[in-house]
Amino acid sequence: MEAYTDFAGVYDTFMDETPYEEWCEFLVGLLKQYGTETDGCEQAQDEKIQKEKFPDEKLRQERNSILDLGCGTGTLTGLLAAKGYDMIGIDNSPEMLRIAMEKREQSGLDILYLLQDMREFELYGTVGAVISVCDSLNYLLDEKDLAETFRLVNNYLYPGGLFIFDFNTVYKYEVVIGDTTIAENREDCSFIWENYYHPEEEINEYDLTIFVKDDSVAQKAEENDNGYFRRFCENHYQRGYRLEQMKRLVEEAGMKFIEAIDADTHEEVTEVSERIYVVAREQGKKNFQNSDNISEV
Repeated sequence: MEAYTDFAGVYDTFMDETPYEEWCEFLVGLLKQYGTETDGCEQAQDEKIQKEKFPDEKLRQERNSILDLGCGTGTLTGLLAAKGYDMIGIDNSPEMLRIAMEKREQSGLDILYLLQDMREFELYGTVGAVISVCDSLNYLLDEKDLAETFRLVNNYLYPGGLFIFDFNTVYKYEVVIGDTTIAENREDCSFIWENYYHPEEEINEYDLTIFVKDDSVAQKAEENDNGYFRRFCENHYQRGYRLEQMKRLVEEAGMKFIEAIDADTHEEVTEVSERIYVVAREQGKKNFQNSDNISEV
């Protein structure tokens, strides 16, 4: 799963048109709609009512926290923290987390970042909700890894807590992206994205070649009226999933499947949906399978 090493340094540059603010508002809407209200948010209950419902302060704090699983450079994590949510961000890329922590320092927001693999993540307590967006779960190429991640999510969810995630579909990788080449050229950096789809495994491979202006030779470049760029390559692999698979895995992990939403239209999912949101809920872990293999909190 190693990815986002050198690419982490230019990730935000190439993702500058990503509608993070819209994603944030949509997620907040789902959190409010399905009952995860936090003390710092606009729709939060009165503090007195909160204390009556959850007399243990530690439990109230756990209920009011959200885990961003596969948080990357922390843009969405920061937006949710600014909304008043107590945020935890987990990612397995040190380079991405370094940038996330730089953003945290600049904003002054209180966010806990952890360098962990989502297939083995550990928390000190439960959280009121877990979110995972921007196709983070597609990096899990084996269904067993996805099932283990879902079981851990269920294990660390506060009673009745929400799990909201998105994923790219088989249709998107096979039909929309397919075997294509994408290139983008900017003043200080550029990339070539060569995409290959492997239908038998339903694996999407994309090879990135990135050119970044090297500041260490910037002065020399100016003197020679020429540009010096550093070239590096990364290989990424993602697996496409189907809604039926995700629903089954969610339920096998012990959660209740609530809703699936087309991420582009925010309407019902169709056969041509490219990215799908799933909303699930912890339900007392009554149907939790293989619990002996999961650490209890």
